[in-house]
Amino acid sequence: MSGDPYLRLGVGYADQRVPDARVAAMIDAALGAAGSVVNVGAGAGSYEPTGRAVLAVEPSPVMIAQRPAGSAPVVRARAERLPLADGSFDAALAVLTVHHWGDAAAGLAELRRVSARQVVLTWDPAVTGRFWLVRDYLPELSLLEAGLATLSTVVAELGRGGGRTTVTPVPVPADCTDGFMGAYWRRPERYLDPLVRASISGFATVGEDVAGLAMARLGEDLESGRWRERHGGLLGLEAFDLGYRLVVCEA
Repeated sequence: MSGDPYLRLGVGYADQRVPDARVAAMIDAALGAAGSVVNVGAGAGSYEPTGRAVLAVEPSPVMIAQRPAGSAPVVRARAERLPLADGSFDAALAVLTVHHWGDAAAGLAELRRVSARQVVLTWDPAVTGRFWLVRDYLPELSLLEAGLATLSTVVAELGRGGGRTTVTPVPVPADCTDGFMGAYWRRPERYLDPLVRASISGFATVGEDVAGLAMARLGEDLESGRWRERHGGLLGLEAFDLGYRLVVCEA
């Protein structure tokens, strides 16, 4: 990532970003039989598997400080230059982090170099752009996402190694415990909480001036009933596809 945005938005991150067990199960299954895993851009340790030998790699001291006691050992380094030997892990994991890397192509090449299997959670902007939060309130996010490394970059760069690549949708549960951008699709009032927004990088990217005005409009629509008129059909769903995708590449 460029600089350290988590000096700005990482404080309190672990409190809002509690791993969701259903998402964790999909990630764990994607890791297959891997006995050793390097978690790159590991942050506070979300979705690090149990029952496997795990090494975390994370550049931000703010995030490292929030790793719980007993979590995997962590090396302070960047994805673009992993201090690891070729083929030293069975699998490399990267969860909602590639878009923060300064050079995504270099970082994904490093994942290929150090592991036989790569598992990356990212998103498809073509789908997230239709999410009501983005389409109706924060269209600025779609413009910003155009310059980020997301699904197409991950698939292309991991595929350069010649491995077999699969892409699997990751539906977001209605009661998702992990407060990433799409987590509150059925709980719109949660986006009005500044503490919730503080742990979502998209809000930090557009800036509080833009986000604050957008959330004021959302608050008005919730109070008037306009949001429910437009999106009330979502309230009967237990999970929703917001474009999150699990990419797995194996040599």
